[in-house]
Amino acid sequence: MSAPQPLTVHVGVAVPLLLANVDTDAIIPSREMKTVSRQGLGQALFAAWRYHYDGVQRLAVNDEFVLNQPAYAAATVLLAGPNFGCGSSREHAVWAIADYGFRVLIAPSFGAIFQGNCIRNGLLPVELPLEQVQVLAAWVAAAPQQHQVTVDLVACEVRTTGGHVWPFVVPAVARSRLLEGRDEIAETLAYSPELAEWRERDRRLRPWVYAGEAG
Repeated sequence: MSAPQPLTVHVGVAVPLLLANVDTDAIIPSREMKTVSRQGLGQALFAAWRYHYDGVQRLAVNDEFVLNQPAYAAATVLLAGPNFGCGSSREHAVWAIADYGFRVLIAPSFGAIFQGNCIRNGLLPVELPLEQVQVLAAWVAAAPQQHQVTVDLVACEVRTTGGHVWPFVVPAVARSRLLEGRDEIAETLAYSPELAEWRERDRRLRPWVYAGEAG
């Protein structure tokens, strides 16, 4: 499992899906969770909406669903409705979003566990008021490939070439992780010298704890 890529300023095609309370089962249905790997899950993103089913098997692509429309090809910014990512804590939901190619999610609010999983996996969840998300979605829909969205994590702003500038707030720890492309493991390893010093002190105080170690 590789560490997330640093995110500073992202520019990309945005796709609007302004439905409220989209839960993790809608993001990736449980029947699509056939692996613990992150690879390939993008094909199952919003599967119940992206495909026609006979009850079990996929029959065809649903051309009416927004992700299947050519105007939104190669989208990397998802515009969502309130409480996006609510429901179960399955991390597959974030993996599917990332594997599809999204890097930034913009919504009025997110499910708390889902929001944390986004940060851990290098996705930026941006909270903007519903009215601003609606304005952004309408502007994007007018010309999706031309009306790309800039999300600046350095300045903490969402910008468009249409003159919109909306500030957002990200907790300092989350912002630092995303800017530097660090996860919890990388953060822990940054303290390796301190951990090694503590281990040596502890070894002297409690040698019996380390008696079974080789060398």
